[in-house]
Amino acid sequence: MSLNELNGTYTIDPAHSRIGFSARHAMVTRVRGSFDEVSGTATTGPNLQDAAIDVTLQVASVTTRQADRDAHLRSGDFFDAETYPTITFRSTDVKAVDADTLRVTGDLTIKDVTKPVTVDFEYAGAAQDPFGNTRIGFEGSTTVNRKDFGLTWNAALETGGVLVSEKINLEFEVSAIKSA
Repeated sequence: MSLNELNGTYTIDPAHSRIGFSARHAMVTRVRGSFDEVSGTATTGPNLQDAAIDVTLQVASVTTRQADRDAHLRSGDFFDAETYPTITFRSTDVKAVDADTLRVTGDLTIKDVTKPVTVDFEYAGAAQDPFGNTRIGFEGSTTVNRKDFGLTWNAALETGGVLVSEKINLEFEVSAIKSA
């Protein structure tokens, strides 16, 4: 099935998807994390006509595999999960760049700050799973500046630089199931 044949409504399968991030830590290593609670849909007509993608992440589900860091990310220093419980993305433009690439532009909202972002997704294809579902897959990434979204906490290092990079890589591995 080609990109232009994906007409219908698809629901993200959170058990087989990962929406994550990575950031430089102490200027020398990368810390990776993800959100365990993800929901969303993509709806499109033939040839991507009227395509719309909506995704919601539950901030409290952030995980970096280190409990203290996860608690700090949920705190007011970063996401402030109690005040801003979700991160959302709503597409504003979806188009096929070529046979294997979908360019999605939309509004990313973190802590009530909305900024446009564009992600090029590689289409991994479609398959019928053992349960009779039509399943599609996409992978993509983009880079944002966390300060643009009000995520400004940092700590200076004695050796120069800062503890957490401003540039954050957003990473998407999405499996979605077509609605009947």
